[in-house]
Amino acid sequence: MNRTTPPSGKRPDLVQSLDGVRQHVASARKNGRRIGFVPTMGALHGGHLSLIDAARKASDLVVVSIYVNPTQFEQFDDFEHYPRSLQDDLERLAGRADVVFAPDDAAIYPDRFSTYIEPPKISQRWEGEHREGHFRGVATIVLKLLLGVLPDAAFFGEKDYQQLLVVRDMVRDLNVPVDIVGCPLIREEDGLALSSRNQRLSPDERGRALSLYRSLIAARDRIGAGERDSERVVSAMTEVLERGPVDQIDYVAIVDPETLEPVDLISSPVQGLVAAYVGPVRLIDNMRFDPGISGRGPAHDATASR
Repeated sequence: MNRTTPPSGKRPDLVQSLDGVRQHVASARKNGRRIGFVPTMGALHGGHLSLIDAARKASDLVVVSIYVNPTQFEQFDDFEHYPRSLQDDLERLAGRADVVFAPDDAAIYPDRFSTYIEPPKISQRWEGEHREGHFRGVATIVLKLLLGVLPDAAFFGEKDYQQLLVVRDMVRDLNVPVDIVGCPLIREEDGLALSSRNQRLSPDERGRALSLYRSLIAARDRIGAGERDSERVVSAMTEVLERGPVDQIDYVAIVDPETLEPVDLISSPVQGLVAAYVGPVRLIDNMRFDPGISGRGPAHDATASR
């Protein structure tokens, strides 16, 4: 199969209807082309672009959706202030994506819409406990987009680690014929995880936001030095966040990377999870730790399923 890329500098085709995106996909599939899909809420940054580049390497037609989904926001203020920059996003996608699907609310949630997806069990802890209804909205919009675009593979970032596992399990449980591909989290040079919400941080808040990354580094160092008691590791992480200082800690945890259940004794690879508010902005971060690898950084194995 010959991988093709849009001509350098060519902006992707912008479509806003389901019929429009399906026509692009149907034409490509008729010619034996593999479809890669990256769902986003826009305000694109380097993390998003890394997903699109991964899709480009594995696909012949790359579709990117841009839609700020209201049903996954538990606070209206967060939804209202979420950055929106469609024209800038189209410029960033020039030469990278073939099609941008940017529907309006009516295309996604038509009159009398009332069907929602009950998210899988893995959604119940952590984000699920602190963001009521969030994963119900995520599962619903992702399934609607997958059924709308009908890709061969969809690419999600490990930045939203629990979301990746929720989508993976939903697709498996409902027999949706698409590969879910996890791609590594991307950070700024100083370690801050790339996020569209970072745009809302003041200079002081951005400096304090680094405490999330530093807490994970503290955990990595403790585990690398031989600490196997997760409670002690979590305490060390919490101390770093409090010194940050962050304004509110939602959770700090060491969990099984597949089930997200808390781990007491660290005897195999684990995932560190952290969520906290800095000013009005809620941030999350995560990192993989392998107790069998001393003095090295965390593993960043992509997660994939059929």
